[in-house]
Order: sequence, then structure tokens, then C-alpha cells
Amino acid sequence: MLLAIDTSAGTSVAVVDRAAGILAEHSSDDTRRHAEVIGDLISACLTDSGVAVGDLSGVVAGMGPGPFTGLRVGIAAARAFAVGAGKIVVPVVSHDALAFGQDGPLLVATDARRREVYWTTYSGTDAAGLPVRTHGPALAKATDLEQTVQNFTNYRLLEARTVSAGALGMLAETLYANRRPFATDEPLYLRSPDVTLSAGPKRVTA
Repeated sequence: MLLAIDTSAGTSVAVVDRAAGILAEHSSDDTRRHAEVIGDLISACLTDSGVAVGDLSGVVAGMGPGPFTGLRVGIAAARAFAVGAGKIVVPVVSHDALAFGQDGPLLVATDARRREVYWTTYSGTDAAGLPVRTHGPALAKATDLEQTVQNFTNYRLLEARTVSAGALGMLAETLYANRRPFATDEPLYLRSPDVTLSAGPKRVTA
């Protein structure tokens, strides 16, 4: 069983089991309150599923793409929970969870703010039912998406406000069952954070 967490768009948490499926899932599509709701969602999923922390085999972290501020909340929560519980962290690309279980050529798009979108294309699924990524994740102006994505009209567009942690967790279970690699540990921010630290100490004048 896995605890899955994704904050690449809204905030979503789930407890999943490879055989039994999604045991509990709670989500919020508020893109500015990740830190405020993440703890309550984790607690609610563990309570509703009736799964003890010790029975979990790992924690799935959605690695984006997503805005810096929101995405890092979920990844930090997953890593902190895993350390406290003595479990492993399983990184998974968030867009792959949106494409999981979908048929045919697919274009996944999520809000990147600043009138931009994160996008990824998929040709379909393989024999194991896993999404086959053909391009991305990448970043584009929302108004330029049709011109940016080659052969745009060949894809079915899937726009999402929240990435289902249930789908994320079941994707991780399917990857593991088929001995496929997980994502890397590097978050897919795709651009610099809105706020950066200054290069040196601030000068103080009288």
C-alpha cells in the first residue's frame, strides 16, 4: 500500500493498494492553500482507509510539472512523512498520472500561472497500460499552445485543475509491478521561482 501526494495543481492525497485500488482520496482544487490543507488531507486519507502508517510500503510524490511554491509543498510533505515513517519515496511525473488510463493520442495541460501552461503529449498506452510520453513536460504561453504543439489537432486535449493522487498512486503501483523506472528525484519546476534570494547581505546605511 502507498500514500500518494500531489500538489502540482491543486492538492490531492490518497491511499492506494495494488489489488484493492484507491482506498481513500481527498483533494482540494485551491492552488494557493497547499500548505494549509496538506496535513488534514493526509490525516483524512489514513483515517478513512483504516491503514496504519506501518502498513504502508512507501510514499508517492508527484514531481510536477508545477509552480515552484505549490509543488515543493507536496514533495516536502512526502519526503518528511517518509522519513518519519521509515518508508521510501517514489517519485512520479504528475502529468503521467493524468494520462494514466486514457486512450489514444492525448495532450495534457495544467495551469502554470503567468498565462502559461505546462503540457505533455502521449501517443497512447503500452501493453502494460502505462502512458507513452512523446514530448514534454514543457512550458508554453496558453494562447500559443496550438502553435507550440506539433500536430496539435491530432491530440485530444485534457486540461486539469487537480492531479488525482489516487491515479498517481495506482500509476506507481503499475510501474513497480511491471519493473519500470520511476521518475528522477528532481522536481519539474521548468522555470525559476517567483522569489529568489539576494546575492549577498543587504547594505545598511545610517
